Amino acid sequence: MFHFLRLLILVMFGFSTISCSSQSTVSKGKAKKIVFIPGNDSHGLGEHEHLGGCILLSRLINENVQGVHAIVTEQNWPKDTTILDDADAIVMYSDGGDAHMAIPHLKHLDRLMDKGVGLVNLHYAVEVPKGEPGNYFLKWVGGYFETYWSINPFFTATYDIFPKHPITSGVKPFTIRDEWYYHMRFKENDKNLVSILQVLPPDSSLSRPDGEHSGNPAVREAVLVKKEPQTTAWAYTRAGGGRGFGFTGAHVHDNWLNDDFRKLVLNAIIWTAKVTVPADGVVSPTPSKAELDSLRKKDK
Repeated sequence: MFHFLRLLILVMFGFSTISCSSQSTVSKGKAKKIVFIPGNDSHGLGEHEHLGGCILLSRLINENVQGVHAIVTEQNWPKDTTILDDADAIVMYSDGGDAHMAIPHLKHLDRLMDKGVGLVNLHYAVEVPKGEPGNYFLKWVGGYFETYWSINPFFTATYDIFPKHPITSGVKPFTIRDEWYYHMRFKENDKNLVSILQVLPPDSSLSRPDGEHSGNPAVREAVLVKKEPQTTAWAYTRAGGGRGFGFTGAHVHDNWLNDDFRKLVLNAIIWTAKVTVPADGVVSPTPSKAELDSLRKKDK
């Protein structure tokens, strides 16, 4: 029954697990292709809503951006991986760490990245282990969450200063509570890395003892002593021209109700696919709470 309800939601919003009909007025053959890969379900209702978030974002792109064909695959990786071969951008919204869904597919992804395919990592999908996976993420997206260096506190952030970048087009200041990861591991001295969202986290975000995700001497010095603003979203342009975007928020499903939070992510997704971002950004209707609730994972 659970799987039937999930499939019914997909059908209601015009999607199938592998393909969907684009709402763009441009034909499929000419449209940019964006592939969303949702991770498996995790956490409680309204948290880490990977499938529901992918369905929502892909629908909003198809309905509000011409020349783009967005699709959602099965959870945790497409069964038919050739669906990625002609993608212009891939969006991963999933859990991360040692069990990150991309780890078994690093070589395949690297070939795609070398072809210029864009890559977006949302929330926990920015975290991979240090070493080979982390090095690939540095190459593809310019940064990642490194354990014992980065941390993952909940706090309320206000973003009121933005760099001039296509991703920030039309985005107005906003304040929102989320699990904002920070003190990320970034490529050093790379002019192609742009901080999109920056904030000085409150001291309370470092109230936990040191640990794998909770704190370490380096982050305490950076925030508590040096008062260094921390990047929570960034854009990266690879040497070969491919684009990457990392966004550490989106733990909380209801945050998609915030028009500017949502616009920034939609702008970033189409930017990674090398679609021109409108001057006012991607304008999409505010989803209703009932609509978001319908996209949540269901009680089993």
